[in-house]
Amino acid sequence: MSTPTASAQLESSFATGVLFVHSCPKALVPHVEWALAREVGKVVKLDWEPQPLMPTMMRTVAHWRGAAGTAAEVASSLFGWQQLRFEITEDQSACGDGGRWMHTPSLGIFRLQTDAAGNGVLTEDAIRCALEESAGDAAAIARALSAALGSAWDRELEPFRAAEEGDATIFELPRLSAG
Repeated sequence: MSTPTASAQLESSFATGVLFVHSCPKALVPHVEWALAREVGKVVKLDWEPQPLMPTMMRTVAHWRGAAGTAAEVASSLFGWQQLRFEITEDQSACGDGGRWMHTPSLGIFRLQTDAAGNGVLTEDAIRCALEESAGDAAAIARALSAALGSAWDRELEPFRAAEEGDATIFELPRLSAG
């Protein structure tokens, strides 16, 4: 039986993932880059573009490689800036489970464990809790499992994920009565 080499052991302690900044005020762009650089240990310069749904905001995507736990550290660094909408993933590795952190100004931050394919994973305890709290009500079970999967964050982030240049922003306006 062979033992892993030092370089193989060092390689297995690294993790990879993707940072998606869906909306960021222009003034915070360098701060996001500095936060990512601090956690990955390298100078970071990201390619930013305007967020089509909010033209005064910027967005970017960055693949990263760093020590296991980097995604949690980056999420912790970015979550203090309430104006940001972001997601960061950390792929499953020899060092631990994968994860996805999502943040929106209105909901705050959420973490979901992921498997090797990036699917959300609920623990046995989370499922038991959903079953117990719902008292057998199928609709309540569905709501509890949806909450445990972070569906509210997905709903809020999806328009920003899918936004393309030229997309219009639609706001609901109050109706005025004629009278």
